Amino acid sequence: MPGQDMRLTISTSPHLHSEESVPGAMKDVLIALLPITFFSIYMYRFYAVFLIAVCMVSAVLFELLFRKIMKKQATLYDCSALVTGLLLALCLRPGTSWWTAVLAAFFAVGIAKELMGGLGWNRFNPALFGLVAVTLLAPLYVGINPSFALVRPFFGNLDVLTQATPLAMMKQGGLDQLCLLRMLIASPGGALGETSALALIIGGVYLLYKKHIRWHIPVSIIGTILVVSAIWGNPLTNITTGIPLYHLMAGGVLLGAFFMATDWVTSPITTRGQVLFGIAIGVLVMVFRNGLAATEGVAFSILILNAFVPVIDRFTRRAKFGETPVLRETAVPAKPSVSKSN
Repeated sequence: MPGQDMRLTISTSPHLHSEESVPGAMKDVLIALLPITFFSIYMYRFYAVFLIAVCMVSAVLFELLFRKIMKKQATLYDCSALVTGLLLALCLRPGTSWWTAVLAAFFAVGIAKELMGGLGWNRFNPALFGLVAVTLLAPLYVGINPSFALVRPFFGNLDVLTQATPLAMMKQGGLDQLCLLRMLIASPGGALGETSALALIIGGVYLLYKKHIRWHIPVSIIGTILVVSAIWGNPLTNITTGIPLYHLMAGGVLLGAFFMATDWVTSPITTRGQVLFGIAIGVLVMVFRNGLAATEGVAFSILILNAFVPVIDRFTRRAKFGETPVLRETAVPAKPSVSKSN
């Protein structure tokens, strides 16, 4: 219209803004992990407190060290190092030596996170990367354990360390010795993060409520494990009732489904990609459990699929706004010209 100011404001993306921030989201993750953290402390007392403290302090120190070496500004305010340290501690068993926890934090924060570009650039979940690294390297440093025996803290007897984990009992055909209700509420054996399925569910529901994660990955993983375990069963026992629930509540499935596989950086961004991602993780977990040793199958499965996230994103990407598929026109053969005879 004549006389109307038609000047437009031009700015760079992103054009949609939110009041949410990375520090706020990380603090919500810490809040979501409080139930399982309290349960692990209740079960293992000072062993859990000590291991959690070592992992979290080591994660913070390694972030400061690596960013100092790489001449980058420290970013402790985003709380990502604290989250990585706590998740790492929940993946370890209460009797884990402090030097193993420090080494795991070195791989998690120093290698998997900072050397790969820092927060938002890491290809693999840092906590799981640290866990798998020390698991694979265990034969190399097991001989130094006697040298550190004198500096190993002792907080009293820990009888649960001699008890087989629920997953190991399943592999040995000892399902009749397990109680589903106990596994749901509070069960010893295994890592700190395997002490209560209910606490993990509460934390996962909190993250869903705060909209920090979507339901597609957890439901895909859990649903796949339930279906595959119901079909596959346990080849070492004749018990068939409740097999899927045993697989669901044992071995860190819920911790991985809600807190590890849903990592914003290392998971697909599309809905179809997330469903495919979760299904593949669930299948791999069951392959590890029924076909291989019962050791960190969830961690290996998630890390393997982390490597395929770029491929999944590429094949499940959304169409660009206004983009229409280009259809190939069918080639029509030219008709031979017919000369008219006079």
